Amino acid sequence: MTRRATHITRHEGVITRAEREALLGQRGATIWLTGLSGSGKSTLAVAAEAEIVARGKLAYVLDGDNVRHGLNSDLGFSPADRVENIRRIGEVAKLFTDCGVLVFSSFISPYRADRARARALLAPGDFFEVHVHADLATCERRDPKGLYRKARAGEIPEFTGISAPYEAPENPELRLDTAEQTVEESVARLIAQLEKTGHLC
Repeated sequence: MTRRATHITRHEGVITRAEREALLGQRGATIWLTGLSGSGKSTLAVAAEAEIVARGKLAYVLDGDNVRHGLNSDLGFSPADRVENIRRIGEVAKLFTDCGVLVFSSFISPYRADRARARALLAPGDFFEVHVHADLATCERRDPKGLYRKARAGEIPEFTGISAPYEAPENPELRLDTAEQTVEESVARLIAQLEKTGHLC
């Protein structure tokens, strides 16, 4: 069992979030993209990041696979490890948001409770849940990493959508159907949402 430190004290900085945002000329936010493997989360996050940077604003993508190579390399895919994976990413996204960055969190994040905890870390209006939807057949047809094929063959246990559950968002800020929309159309809707809320101009 991990023993929690009890002799720690939070230290407040002298630079406020408002000052950092004024320096960047933008408002920070976490854009949390959730959906099945192959739904297009990473593709949309990278494309949206490029569009925002092209406008002279600062954005960053936290990608599920990339984070598991470093920060979360000690975690597997059991339900408990999935919870911890998302807990850590929620904390990292909170730090980016406090810096004034538009951070795209691209994770399957299959459990509603975990996404709700990530939302609760941030102030109202700082968290945008985006359901990147594509039906299972479409995701399996795309299968860019060959994961569904391996999951169907029993080579990957606890694979979301096959042998592990995915709990779709009930009230996301935005729902993008990548089986029906092009990448460009989905990114345009995502950018429009950030413009509407004043996070991007």
